[in-house]
Amino acid sequence: MSELENLCDVIIFGGYGDLAFRKLMPALYHLSNDGYLNKNSRILSVTRDAMSHEEHIALVKSKLQEFLAEGLFDEEKFENFQLQLELVTVDLMHDDEYKTLHETLALYPDRDRINYLSTSPSLFGTICKSLNHWDLITKKSRVVLEKPIGRDLESSRAINSEVLKYFQESQIYRIDHYLGKDTVQNIMALRFSNRFFMPLWDANNIDHIQITVAESVGVEERWGYYDDYGAMRDMIQNHLMQLICLIAMEPPCSLDADSVRDEKVKVLRSLRPMTESDIEQKTVRAQYTKGTNNGESVPGYKEGKDMENSTTETFAALRIDIDNWRWNGVPFYIRSGKRLNKQNSEIIIQFKTIPYSIFANKGRCISANTLVISLQPKESIKLKLMNKIPGLTEQMRLQEVDLELNASLDTTRKPEAYERLLLDVIRANPTLFMRLDEVESAWKWADIVLKGWEENIVPMKTYSAGSDGPSAAIALIERDGRSWHDE
Repeated sequence: MSELENLCDVIIFGGYGDLAFRKLMPALYHLSNDGYLNKNSRILSVTRDAMSHEEHIALVKSKLQEFLAEGLFDEEKFENFQLQLELVTVDLMHDDEYKTLHETLALYPDRDRINYLSTSPSLFGTICKSLNHWDLITKKSRVVLEKPIGRDLESSRAINSEVLKYFQESQIYRIDHYLGKDTVQNIMALRFSNRFFMPLWDANNIDHIQITVAESVGVEERWGYYDDYGAMRDMIQNHLMQLICLIAMEPPCSLDADSVRDEKVKVLRSLRPMTESDIEQKTVRAQYTKGTNNGESVPGYKEGKDMENSTTETFAALRIDIDNWRWNGVPFYIRSGKRLNKQNSEIIIQFKTIPYSIFANKGRCISANTLVISLQPKESIKLKLMNKIPGLTEQMRLQEVDLELNASLDTTRKPEAYERLLLDVIRANPTLFMRLDEVESAWKWADIVLKGWEENIVPMKTYSAGSDGPSAAIALIERDGRSWHDE
């Protein structure tokens, strides 16, 4: 790495928050140790908590030991990493306190500045206004916005317009950590670099697509936050919509940021708007009740503090249709929920069955080919194919086998999603980040469903904690003669 390559100041607002310690610091630790972050770069934790430099270093060290995967904390590597760490005490609500940050950044006025807003979205405008007041925004500044950016189109526009008063759109990086996963990025590699997938990726060959993001954990201590958002706003409007875009998009003319994001926006604009009848027939919302998780009794969602009258969904399932040439007639079934029986995030590409089978196979059906892209808990890609069972029987018998498409080439550590995304911000590569028109297009579609739910077009269902979710979600897909992929 050259002396100036990837040299920047990384400024984490909300530097002592859960996200900063759980995800950002471990990612920066690895980027620095692996040579992707210049050793002369500074990592500034901006927080209102006052403590000495030594106390700050000790706290970061303890958090890294807590949140890094087992065996990845190295004392010698931390000795080098700690040289990049600084604490800046600022109450983000008070403009005059940004003077301390101004003095710190003034030491290197020509550096790239990565402003990571790891705070409540309600503070985004306030922080940007103060940065502008203290002349801390330069042509080399970038700002990273964590989701959720609003809870509907109107509030999202308000937040984005505040940030856009001070930063250019090209300087804004709206982050979705799902897009930092190697397996998610591999969707484009599978689709656009393999000849045998390209002609099959359309309504002539694909029967339907499923996306599942299931969590075994509940809302834990995030009751107040989660009750403002729910499964639709917290997961589907952003994470799952981005996955749909990567699966359904047309080939971009190149991998440059705007080419990719132009194609994603086309998908979002092609989503069929839900009518009242569609909301009633094609959507499910539910809350978990008390049950068991890993053999232990767990409370229901409404048993949280001040939650007895909550109408927020912890589970959502929908059938989505895309009105364009490639996907006409191919339903996308998506579901996401908390307190389910296992953690499981996967994409299922279900191909159509062969039109006629010459194999008797003792009356057993010939399975349709399926592409299974697993994101959690373990990333993998499998193609399910039919194969002959070895033997001397008179009639040829078949069985389904898995073709592993992602055999590990080495045993080195696999980078986490936030490492990829932070490095892209440092490199000023916005490809994996959401452009404003993406955000607004997703909200326009989601707002129709949310309004229908608020009007109780679809009554709230329930499901026991530790179960597969509400029976209504099973009925949603079985009405179309299909079933959820559950292994």
